[in-house]
Amino acid sequence: MARESFDVLAVFAAVARERSFTRAAAKLGVSQSALSQTVRALEDRLGFRLLTRTTRSVAPTEAGKRLLETVVPRFEEIEAQLAALSQLRDKPAGTVRITTGEHPAISILQPALKRFLGENPDLKVEIIVDYGLTDIVAEGFDAGVRMGEQVAKDMIAVRIGPAMRMAVVGSPAYFERHPPPAVPQDLTAHNCINMRLPTYGGLFPWALEADGREVNVRGEGQLVFNNLALRLSSALDGLGLAYLPEDQATPYLADGRLRRVLEDWCPPFPGYHLYYPSRKHSPALALLVDVLRYRSP
Repeated sequence: MARESFDVLAVFAAVARERSFTRAAAKLGVSQSALSQTVRALEDRLGFRLLTRTTRSVAPTEAGKRLLETVVPRFEEIEAQLAALSQLRDKPAGTVRITTGEHPAISILQPALKRFLGENPDLKVEIIVDYGLTDIVAEGFDAGVRMGEQVAKDMIAVRIGPAMRMAVVGSPAYFERHPPPAVPQDLTAHNCINMRLPTYGGLFPWALEADGREVNVRGEGQLVFNNLALRLSSALDGLGLAYLPEDQATPYLADGRLRRVLEDWCPPFPGYHLYYPSRKHSPALALLVDVLRYRSP
């Protein structure tokens, strides 16, 4: 029904319940004559009387009672639902769906959600770990996480993490059997633990750079995985060299369970960004964006 019909029914309901044009006009803040004209126009439109008017009182007819008891409550229910939705501005609720890779899910999203969810019990967050460059609009996601240079130009991107570095690592046991590589080309003689991503199809290249020289290495090896945890555990088991985010290798480098090689060939690069398609997004997503936004130390 058109918005003007909604307003007309609200006027009729006020007059019928107050049983007075004078009291209804005072309640609605309009003139008595305006209310009378509105109700008369509604009666003309329907083709029958809704109110019986006397000099002393106003009462609904049988048709008016039926309208008051059936149609009007439904419009009041709509108003109540709209009011409930408007409250989300002050108290966000609902579900936020995010597609992301495994590393940002572990290193950024999960730590932030511990506090975020505790402070917002009416919110839910669904995180889908997917290494493909998912179309978040087509797949029904509210947002996604990618490296800064991978975000499409038509998306809004918010930086959520610091600059990153990668690390080429192996266990002491592995290096007892193989000499450490001195330059990227030496990796061709090593057992490289590789990763295959659906977007790339082939093996994910190890992007190495030093003194302005870039080298993308696709080393051979006995193991290929599509996740981070298995590459790390395989390196710890001495099964080969792994190319990992530096922060994931740091604890094991500190206790000597892993050794780092080619460090000079692993410069920093832009970190993760949360991206989404429009500035018109839900209050829940807006709150999560603010929590995740990277703030320099």
